[in-house]
Amino acid sequence: MRFLLIFSFLLCLKLSVEAQSDVYVDYTIPTEYEIAGIRISGVKYLQDLDIVATLSGLKVGDKIAIPSDRISDVIKKYWKQGLFSDVKLFIDSIAGDKIYLNIELKERPRISEFRIVGVKEAEEKELKEKLEIKKGMQLTDNLENGINYSIRNYYVDKGYYNVKISIEKQNSAVEENNTIVIARIDKGVKIKIREIIFIGNKAFDEYRLQRTLKETRERKWRYFFKSSRYLPEKYEEDKEKLLAHYNKNGFRDAQIVKDSIAMVSEDRMDIYITLREGQKFYFRDITWSGNTKYSSEALSVNLGIKRGEVYDQDLLDKRLYIDEDAVSSLYLDNGYLFSSIDPVEILVSGDSIDLEMRITEGNKASLSEVIIQGNTKTNEHVIRRELRTKPGDLFSKKDIIRSVRELAQLGHFDPEQIAPNPIPHPEDGTVDVKYDLVEKPNDQLELSGGWGAGMIVGTLGVKFNNFSAKNFFKASAWRPVPSGDGQQLSLRAQTNGKIYQAYSLNFVEPWFGGKKPNSFSISMYHTIRTGGSFYTKTGSDKSFKVSGLSFGLGRRLKWPDDYFTMFNEIGIQNYTLKDYGAMGFVFADGSSNNLSFTTTIGRNSLDQPIYPRTGSNFSVSLQITPPYSAFSDLNYDTMADAQKYKWIEYHKWKFNSQWVTSLVGNLVLFTRADFGYLAYYSKKIGPSPFESFDVGGDGLSNYNLYGRDIIAQRGYANGSLTPVIGVNNKSGNIYNKVTLELRYPFVLKTSATVYGLAFFEGGNCWYDSKTFNPFDMKRALGVGIRAFLPMFGLLGVDWGYGFDEVPGGSSANKSQFAFTIGQQF
Repeated sequence: MRFLLIFSFLLCLKLSVEAQSDVYVDYTIPTEYEIAGIRISGVKYLQDLDIVATLSGLKVGDKIAIPSDRISDVIKKYWKQGLFSDVKLFIDSIAGDKIYLNIELKERPRISEFRIVGVKEAEEKELKEKLEIKKGMQLTDNLENGINYSIRNYYVDKGYYNVKISIEKQNSAVEENNTIVIARIDKGVKIKIREIIFIGNKAFDEYRLQRTLKETRERKWRYFFKSSRYLPEKYEEDKEKLLAHYNKNGFRDAQIVKDSIAMVSEDRMDIYITLREGQKFYFRDITWSGNTKYSSEALSVNLGIKRGEVYDQDLLDKRLYIDEDAVSSLYLDNGYLFSSIDPVEILVSGDSIDLEMRITEGNKASLSEVIIQGNTKTNEHVIRRELRTKPGDLFSKKDIIRSVRELAQLGHFDPEQIAPNPIPHPEDGTVDVKYDLVEKPNDQLELSGGWGAGMIVGTLGVKFNNFSAKNFFKASAWRPVPSGDGQQLSLRAQTNGKIYQAYSLNFVEPWFGGKKPNSFSISMYHTIRTGGSFYTKTGSDKSFKVSGLSFGLGRRLKWPDDYFTMFNEIGIQNYTLKDYGAMGFVFADGSSNNLSFTTTIGRNSLDQPIYPRTGSNFSVSLQITPPYSAFSDLNYDTMADAQKYKWIEYHKWKFNSQWVTSLVGNLVLFTRADFGYLAYYSKKIGPSPFESFDVGGDGLSNYNLYGRDIIAQRGYANGSLTPVIGVNNKSGNIYNKVTLELRYPFVLKTSATVYGLAFFEGGNCWYDSKTFNPFDMKRALGVGIRAFLPMFGLLGVDWGYGFDEVPGGSSANKSQFAFTIGQQF
């Protein structure tokens, strides 16, 4: 090849010299020259000729021998670019030891138009989007091959294995050096699998073996929702799954002896798989050697594999290395990073296998450095205070897993991309741990309009989840707001104009004082509703005003374990009514005050806040007011309601719980149970008209004025399960609810999390303990979808069907839609 290139160059050079009588070169004696100039000719469309010249690898001032291999190297370099259809190198002139070169190039044509013929319009559009062929691109060999390859893969994935593709090129009559590219496609017929035939199988029937092939299916009615396409890559993966099924059931020597494909018609194929199952094996004696830190008995208990169990290599690997409570975790959780466990088959007798677990414990490793990468917005001290891994500590796998969970709970990083990476240094017995993080936007904007309480209400709200109060007065920190310290600030306003207005402000500092995880929160709100409705101003002098202020302190507990928290809050509310009796309230004119203390004990071990896969979250709370009636000799029987409820008294108990269980992959079962009870001190006063429960519907509290807890109950209309007492006065003082949800994610990305769900829900609400019946549930089934968008938070819609009729509400059950805004507990 090298000889041919040199020969071609010499031939071109000779012709050039013959045309230029003043240039003489003796080709029999290699002569060295200094390059004095390089000229590029023949190029019409490439703009920067200096860059084209550098592709040669030559530059002015270089020494070059004529003839030599370096000339052929120059030609090779231009051919490798794929941009030229012809390359020639000439000598323009020679002056003493100076030489002037001319590199003549012919550019490949550019694409003026790209067509796909022979397929449907929808397929043509999809292929063009996939190929991204644009006008002006050069038609290189690589591009042509890429077009062919991509189109073939597109149709093979759809089952057209005999697709034929031809690429035609037509010179453009309009533009010089331009070509029209036409991809002609003949798909042929779609080929599907008629039957999968197993040969040599005795332990399992064909139906059971076919179930292990997840992506390779027969054309059968029972696989109605599965494709019967033959995809070579998926088929190879399915063969591995078939052998894994045998291995899991004790057939460790199972083999696929051979497999073949036979076309039985123009559009159908059969697959033949010949198996050698081998013998079924069982675990017998498992012994341990090299262990000094843990006894053999303790290790065997932790392993959890009993004598006589079916030999399962996958189970053995999980119990040794993979599971959270695997044997290796005993060592890794206590600093033994350099330990290893090597299972060795020491005896195979009949159908039984004896194993010896050879352990190398090594020395304990301590943490040298804890490295954090990827935090572009969140300050490093916010991250480090959540980590359970500190420099100088012993290495612990458990602490790393817990650190990942705590970082996910912050909500500032994509939980799917939190990647801890131990970097061991065996030479000095230390290890670095690097946390790679990906920031995600988690500030939220709420801008909406909705219908409720007989009016249209507009809402504007912002929530900053990574706020920095200390930088509030620093102009340089406003980008667009001060951020990075992990504080929460939310502002919200709602209005219907003159009829309804609501304003709220909330602030949370999760590390009050900066040294311990003790939270401090403050909340202020004010709501005004006048009389009338959206359609009329009648009764506009009527009004109902609610103002409130609360302070809270929370802290993490270490007992019973460090997932527990305690939160205490003092709150004061004022309800002022003016001529509001016609609206169904207990009294029309007057003012009520609610001074309460709330304590909540909770435990949250969910692995992440948006789409948890494991863990639980429960809380028990008690909200109490002073028992004013116990210190008063007033006659409550004859007292007006406005006076009776001047200072509200009650004690309120709530229990909320959630459990998340991973079923298969990302499919999870979410279960929930809730209970609430509003009790009173004095029978003469009875239940408080405030702080009761309103059950039914979507649970949105956009228009909640009357001091009630809004409890969602899908499949039923808003508030429809709350008992009606007297004339148009609802009062629910006891409720319970259970929920089962199957959840599956469609998107798990930084930009969005989207998952679907199917639910069963049952619940009800009662006026008092005499009518309370926990088994009298209003049941519903339904489906829904949730989307978490960093800018807007969690949004969702559910369709539910309520099976049980609601007294006095003919349309309160059956088909109902419910909307979700924000994370609900």
